Amino acid sequence: MTEVATTDDAFLGGRLRLRQPATGHRAGHDAILLAAACSAHPGDRVVDFGAGVGTAGLALARRVAGLSLVLIEIDPNLAGLARVNAAANNSPADVIVMDVAASAHAFADAGLAPDSADLVLMNPPFNDPARHRASPDQVRKTAHVATASTLDDWIHAARRLLKSGGVLTLIWRADGIADVLAALDRGFGSLMILPVHGDPSQPAIRILVRAVKGGKAPAAIGAGLALRDAAGGPDPYIQQVLSGQGTLPWSSL
Repeated sequence: MTEVATTDDAFLGGRLRLRQPATGHRAGHDAILLAAACSAHPGDRVVDFGAGVGTAGLALARRVAGLSLVLIEIDPNLAGLARVNAAANNSPADVIVMDVAASAHAFADAGLAPDSADLVLMNPPFNDPARHRASPDQVRKTAHVATASTLDDWIHAARRLLKSGGVLTLIWRADGIADVLAALDRGFGSLMILPVHGDPSQPAIRILVRAVKGGKAPAAIGAGLALRDAAGGPDPYIQQVLSGQGTLPWSSL
């Protein structure tokens, strides 16, 4: 692991503290909202794809005790920080340095056999390279910019890894909803979609999606969330969620 400058930052109202790079890819609202949208139960095997320094997976573990948590991250420096963070927060986790797009054989060699996970959560790189100028920082670029196959590759890996009836929860940019629906059409159902707005008067900027492997229920779209209220200030409900004092509607399913 290369030595990098880090900061020690508080999440969930200080109940989760994370070491993360001082520059480049840093954790934000997306990871905490993703964790807050996950329904998990003690004893579940939970796999966080593209875990970075472990933000989403460790935030979920802070809310639900007794998880069997696996954090997958392609960048060894971020994975190293994820190990540090898991230990510092007393949240045991198996941290694996691997590309989510790796083969089934590579997953199995890492102890991740097909049909072995109860829950997969993911915050994939989702910026369209044709519309967003990539950062010169390679780690930030890898974390933020999607390739043509990123979404399909990650969802395929989740489908292979999840048990029948297992749940995939992901966050993606809202204008890519058609791509998400197309990718989930193979093997997933019972979709629930939650739009996330920066401003309540503007189109959604993100979507949170919950999908069940082999699910048969009709798709449903929940009431949208807004990061800011009508006056432009922080929305009180979202502030509760970000501080770890509240959860999103699906968290108890």
